[in-house]
Amino acid sequence: MPMQMSGPLAALDKWQPDRCSMAMALDVVGTKSAMLLLREAFYGTTRFDGFVRRVGITEAVAAKRLKELVKHGLLEKRPYREPGSRTRYEYVLTEMGNALLPVVVALMQWGDTYLRDDGGPLRVVAAETGEPVSVRVAPSGAESLGPEGLAVRISRKG
Repeated sequence: MPMQMSGPLAALDKWQPDRCSMAMALDVVGTKSAMLLLREAFYGTTRFDGFVRRVGITEAVAAKRLKELVKHGLLEKRPYREPGSRTRYEYVLTEMGNALLPVVVALMQWGDTYLRDDGGPLRVVAAETGEPVSVRVAPSGAESLGPEGLAVRISRKG
């Protein structure tokens, strides 16, 4: 069922998706390699060779995507140096990158539910309690809402 359009969006000619936030976000993270690099950053990978190995992409693709993620502010590039070695860089999630955690978890759980017969290899749980966590759309303190329970309204910033 499509998302309910009420209020000002009932007349779609009043809103044009020329600067759609979703399109802008996909310009930043809309490649498979970008999302998998972010997944690995959430798992704790910080070193270039770790990203290449864990994501299974070429060094050239990893370098390009990591550079883009740094440019857009999702990762921060920090120097480190092991004794006897030259300075290298690690990649650490920024506040902006960390804000994508619900997106990454939701995609993983959607894949576990709809694309795997075995429910997937990992479970995301609360560190303190071991309780399973999930991503949901809901008003604060309320039950999850489906598309029929949502409305979209034009944001009037002024």
